[in-house]
Amino acid sequence: MSLQVNLRHLEAHGVRLEGELPVEQLDIDAKDAAIHLSHPLKYDFEVENVEGGLLLQGQLHLTLDCQCVRCLRDFEYELDLDDWTLHIPLEGEDAAPISGDLVDLTPYVREDILLEFPQHPLCDSECGGLPRTSQGKVKKTSSTGPLVARPAAWDKLDKLKLKK
Repeated sequence: MSLQVNLRHLEAHGVRLEGELPVEQLDIDAKDAAIHLSHPLKYDFEVENVEGGLLLQGQLHLTLDCQCVRCLRDFEYELDLDDWTLHIPLEGEDAAPISGDLVDLTPYVREDILLEFPQHPLCDSECGGLPRTSQGKVKKTSSTGPLVARPAAWDKLDKLKLKK
């Protein structure tokens, strides 16, 4: 079941919606390989009918399973929208679709959540990345003689004669 509100319940006063929504019902297609969704969305907000639209005010919380883009360590990212406010028009060309007396709030909640996703998830702002490993032993020479220029790999390509 998606996150819906009945417009008839809003005629007299606002409605409070509180609970959890399974991540499958959010239908979020996280195309970022560093972000995975496995925890439910926790929501707690008021819905009011205001001047031809719905006003939603409250809190959203979603825990994201992320992989640090620097060190590849797995960590959890807490996405918190504490002072969340959203206006959904019920009239005009941007009006929310109404099915019977129900308005599905899920697409609007999903959009606000996606806008808060971290663009480059980091386990820590000071993360130094993967540990650097030596590719081989470097011999230090104590010779102070003249430096000999070695041919670059591109020199052989420069000598090629290609037919046009």
